[in-house]
Amino acid sequence: MKNLLVMLAAVLATAPVFGADVNVSVTVGDPRYYGRIDIVGYPQPQLLYPEPVVIQPPPASVVVQPIYVRVPPGHAKDWKKQCKKYNLCGQPVYFVQDTWYTQVYVPEYHAKKGKGDKAKPPKKEKKEKKE
Repeated sequence: MKNLLVMLAAVLATAPVFGADVNVSVTVGDPRYYGRIDIVGYPQPQLLYPEPVVIQPPPASVVVQPIYVRVPPGHAKDWKKQCKKYNLCGQPVYFVQDTWYTQVYVPEYHAKKGKGDKAKPPKKEKKEKKE
């Protein structure tokens, strides 16, 4: 029994080390990205709901423009719980359809940012021969 506890303690002690090595960077234009997106200059987005969703309306004297977001399946339906993760509870939000984001926005984003082009390798400099 003592050996089992020692082994369990050793496994638990090393567990954070495995998690610390994971480093994933996901940005706008990546098919795995969720969050705010800028639609200026892009084709009209297809929306989940025709009206913006607002959890905590701003004061009547403040005019806030709606923003567009892409969220994982289920987050739009349960936006009251999810809006804090995105820091958008007081913001009118339009949810874009996933297919529009992946099939229209992402390709257009990459075309505008030049990510569709393959980078050319740098040219090697020729060394002059000394005679």
